[in-house]
Parts: sequence; C-alpha cells; structure tokens
Amino acid sequence: MKILRDVGEREIIKKMFDLISKDPRAPIQLGDDLAAIELGKGELACLKCDMLVHSTDVPPGMTLYQAGRKAIVSVVSDFASKGIKPLAILSSLGMPQDFKEKDVEELVNGLDAGAREYGAYIVGGDTNEACDLIIDCIGFGLGNRESYVSRTGAKPGDLVAVTGLFGETAAALKMITDGYSMSPPIKRRFKKAIYMPNARLDEGLALAKTKALSSSIDSSDGLALSLYDLSEQSQVGFRIENVPISEDVEKFANDNNLDPLSLALYGGEEYELVFTFKSKEEKKVKKAVKEGPIIIGEVISQRKVVLETERGLEKILPKGWDHFLKR
Repeated sequence: MKILRDVGEREIIKKMFDLISKDPRAPIQLGDDLAAIELGKGELACLKCDMLVHSTDVPPGMTLYQAGRKAIVSVVSDFASKGIKPLAILSSLGMPQDFKEKDVEELVNGLDAGAREYGAYIVGGDTNEACDLIIDCIGFGLGNRESYVSRTGAKPGDLVAVTGLFGETAAALKMITDGYSMSPPIKRRFKKAIYMPNARLDEGLALAKTKALSSSIDSSDGLALSLYDLSEQSQVGFRIENVPISEDVEKFANDNNLDPLSLALYGGEEYELVFTFKSKEEKKVKKAVKEGPIIIGEVISQRKVVLETERGLEKILPKGWDHFLKR
C-alpha cells in the first residue's frame, strides 16, 4: 500500500474528492481556490480554509508574529485570486503545552494585524493542545457569480499573465537553510519576501471588476504547479515565453552557480496571481493594475505546459511545493 510521500498532495486531494458527496447546488466545483454557497440572485457566500504547521511551513528565523500574519496572507491570497474580498476569519490554534503566554500574545498579534491589513476581522475560532504549533484559518466573504473568477475558463488564444516577479522566496530559502551568501541589501529584500509576504488583494479585486479574466489562481505552490492546476481544470495548455525573474534573483543565482529559472518556476510562496484573459481585453486589464500585469505567454489547445527557449519548446515540469512528496 502506498504511503503519502509516494503519492503526493494533489493525488491525495483527488482521492478525497472522489470520496466526498457532491453538492448538486454548489455554484463552484471542488478544487477551486474558494468554496461557495449560492445565497440567491447570484450572490455567493465564499469560504476558504488554510493550515500552517510550524515544523513544515515556518522557515527558520520567522517570528511567531510573522507566522500568524503569514497564515492570514495564505487565506487572503486565495480570495484575491477569485476577486472576492474577505470579511471575517475564524482561526483555530493547536499549541504545545510548553508554549508561553507571551508566545500566544505574539502569535495572536500577528493574526490580528494580518486580518486588519486586508480589511477583515477575526471573529472567533478554537484552541487545543497539539504536539506542534498549528494555525488553521477559515476566511469568509461575499461575491457574485458574474464577477467570480474560477480556474476553469481559460481558452486557447487567451493571454496568461502574472502580477509580479518570481524566485525571491526560493532564493531566500536557499540563503536561510543552505547558507548561500549575498550582499546585505539583497539579503534584506529576500528576507522580507519570505518573512513578510503580501497577498495581491487590491489587484485581484481590480482585475475581477474588469470582468475580463477567464481564469485565475494564486501562485503559493509555485508558478509551474499553478500553471498545471489551471491547465487541468480548464482542459488547456500553456506556451510560456517569458518567466519574470527579478534582477536580484538573477545575480544571486549567477553568484552561487544556481539556475534562476528553477528558482522562479519551482519555488513557491510568492502569493502572486496567475490569470488568463482574451487578447482584446489587454488594455482594460493593464489599466486595472497600477504597475501593470506581466504577460508571460498564451493558452494553447494541447494539454501541455512548455517554455519557449532558444533551443525550441521545452517542457516545464509539474514541480513545486507539495506537503507530502519526498524532498
């Protein structure tokens, strides 16, 4: 019998979906970034839960305040990808018995600060004893079917874009866990990227208002896996022409004999948005976001995810963050 590290998170989730009774009234299919309940007249009650476990999700050096805030950012990022504003958050905490009162205060201050940063409030939750610090957050928001951006609408010929650059968090993990060196300014920038990430809520809300997007997802599991998730749920593929990598990541990779493309494609934890739209809507989409989205390629009919290089088309591997696969 297979064990979880041989199967992987996505296969386990598919198995769970096979076992769960499907709600015939559900307006959004299982597997999207949010779940939703129809309230009538197209209004949706949108829900999302996300769990952070200290031993697997908190990098060395991250404070409890930052861990609490990150747990909120993880939930908010999924709302951002659907163009829905989170209004309320429930947070359940599993804590070891030797946790100190000041530790709890620091953690809760981070949770509260994260919620208020994005205009939401923590309205309740639960506490329990656990062998590790576990933070589980459930977000709630209201939306409507007309503006909700699912993962399933990408069509061949659509453009695919992102809201920012990739690779800094992967580079930061290399620096923190493997001892790679970098200049102090780049070190500070990378530490901020991994310890104080930001959800693209304003951008997600603005993009949804255009009604131009055909699909969207957040990139917390990495750019490559996000493209594969959109590919599977929209039944399309992607030809990527440009992977947006920051200059600092390029320099860090070159100085340490690393591949900047791998850092950008397979790292994860960026919380950028990856989305598609019809080419005729390009002006509208660019106008909606202050800094403008970065167009990285187009949707194709073949179910594959490839990168256009000087050597021709090369397959982007379905790799990224997975809670169970061997690392």
